[in-house]
Amino acid sequence: MKPRTAHSAVQPSIDLDDGPGVPEAIPRTVHELGQRLGAASIDRLWIFPPLIRGRREWGLVAASSFEGQSARRLVTARYSARRTGKGLFLDARYLDQGVAPADRLPRVMEGVVRRGPAPLGGPRLVEVGGDSAAFDAFMKEFGDELFEEAVKGRS
Repeated sequence: MKPRTAHSAVQPSIDLDDGPGVPEAIPRTVHELGQRLGAASIDRLWIFPPLIRGRREWGLVAASSFEGQSARRLVTARYSARRTGKGLFLDARYLDQGVAPADRLPRVMEGVVRRGPAPLGGPRLVEVGGDSAAFDAFMKEFGDELFEEAVKGRS
């Protein structure tokens, strides 16, 4: 009998929804990562496609920041968000996952995709390279209107 590993595990079935989700969730989570780490310390961002159900959304953003010449600190932000008649609710958990050689992080992200909900796909890679202007340019891709409304509480 072949042992079951994470690589051969059956992916869970997901009922995907094409609802509006919460468009503010990803930009606000990325912005907060930039505030916490400092945009000039961020090497790369991986923005995973969110799971959307109506006006609810769950997602993951990972950031690598410089930790010496060849090492990178990996920080993840797992968020849940919802929009109701009362407003926007967003809850993000930021976790320091540790330090690893920079060349290993792409494989780590591939593992996240393999273990995650299959239909969601791989992350969007954003190369910041420690350049605050590059981070700011990426943030400008999101409309200003996504930052206007105050968050009412945690999701």
